[in-house]
Amino acid sequence: MIRSSLRLSTLCAGLLLSASALALSLGDLTQQDAAGGLKDALTQGAQVAVKQLSTPGGFSNNPDVRIELPGNLGKVAKTMKMLGKGDQVTALEDGMNKAAEAAMPQAQAILVDAVKKMTVTDAKGILSGGDDSATQYLNTSSREQIRAKFLPIVKAATDKVGVVQQYNSFAGQASALGLGSSKTASVESYVTEKALDGLFEMVAKQEQSIRQNPAQAATSLAKKVFGAL
Repeated sequence: MIRSSLRLSTLCAGLLLSASALALSLGDLTQQDAAGGLKDALTQGAQVAVKQLSTPGGFSNNPDVRIELPGNLGKVAKTMKMLGKGDQVTALEDGMNKAAEAAMPQAQAILVDAVKKMTVTDAKGILSGGDDSATQYLNTSSREQIRAKFLPIVKAATDKVGVVQQYNSFAGQASALGLGSSKTASVESYVTEKALDGLFEMVAKQEQSIRQNPAQAATSLAKKVFGAL
């Protein structure tokens, strides 16, 4: 009997807390709490995204961000596979994806710094914006800095595994087939941009996930803020 009463009391308390959380709105939060909760969640999302993408296979095993040959070279890749040269295509694309994975850890400090510099005004606009408004803020405020960090690492990684030579050779074969272009971007620039695209794609997924399920947030303040949206 006593145990049943305790269970009932606990259940009632939980329901009251849930009702209180549901009744909470952004207007009930201080501006500092709103900004702090957003920063906590965005820092969490950035760290998770970087960790996922910097692991072996982080790009190559994820169809949403996997880096493949661009434009006409991508079309030629299919032709090369049909001609029995699929191994060459796979080796080239694997090298590009590994280069992106190697650069990824450099993004974390820059993203976290961008979050720290976020103003209360920025936070208010983000919280009342769309599902990826925080990601768009990070993209605008940090993409150039991350690109500058990524580019030399991607170049070193592609040089090390011979991707540049493979890419140029592949581009030459594409041109011989009348499908390539002499204006194809350098491999390091292309991989860097695709790595950036993949990074912000994954940050956006983290943001959307926390917006849809605030319980996934790592701090109580972030749970409180996103639960009020």
